[in-house]
Amino acid sequence: MLHVFKNLDSLFESLADFVVLKFEQAIARGGRFSFVLSGGSSPKRLYELLTTEPYRTQIEWDKVDFFFGDERYVPASDSQSNFQMAKKALFDPLKISKSQIYSINTALSTEASALAYQNDILSYFGDRPKSFDLILLGLGDNVHTASLFPHSPILHEQIDLVKAVFVEEVKMNRITMTAPILNKAHAIIFLTYGESKAEAVKNVLLDATDIERYPAQLIHPEGGELHWFLDQDAAKYIKQNPKPIKEN
Repeated sequence: MLHVFKNLDSLFESLADFVVLKFEQAIARGGRFSFVLSGGSSPKRLYELLTTEPYRTQIEWDKVDFFFGDERYVPASDSQSNFQMAKKALFDPLKISKSQIYSINTALSTEASALAYQNDILSYFGDRPKSFDLILLGLGDNVHTASLFPHSPILHEQIDLVKAVFVEEVKMNRITMTAPILNKAHAIIFLTYGESKAEAVKNVLLDATDIERYPAQLIHPEGGELHWFLDQDAAKYIKQNPKPIKEN
């Protein structure tokens, strides 16, 4: 489902409402809400909005468990850290318990960090299906999502849930969830806005399948929902697309 908004205020308010809805559904389903966060600059406004009324009290935050779709291989205190951004924008204002935050340990070697995070995920779900309730993803101008970058060997991963990868494009090691675990989610959101993203959105939704060039095409929840939250600038090439579009 494509949700297209006239401005960012309405986009983020609707997105926050959607998070509340998915929280309520998850609590009804299993008593807790597993929420995989995205990094980068795009979701910060959502996290900050969730700490304000009415969202602050619509969600029972002690029933939310937080994960990260990927992480830059930098110290947790580094300004580039996805964890650090979420900590300042979301965790600290809501006083989230450390026991609810499953962050990626970048103090380990890259391979050990990936393995430890995979083990965290496996332990969290135990005998239950390994399906996160909600995964938030961004979309890069080069059509990457999480740290699944074009022409990366991990695009074809079928077994491991988390992998370490050196991203040549940005000269940085990263730890990322892979398509096999992402696609098990009950719901996935792509949060994408701005004219600079319009071509990438078109690549994913309208162009022929080519995951080497367009890694975000890998994202197809096996039994869950896929939602795109876009502003009009990001959606400018898909207005005539036959996919369902909800105008806001």
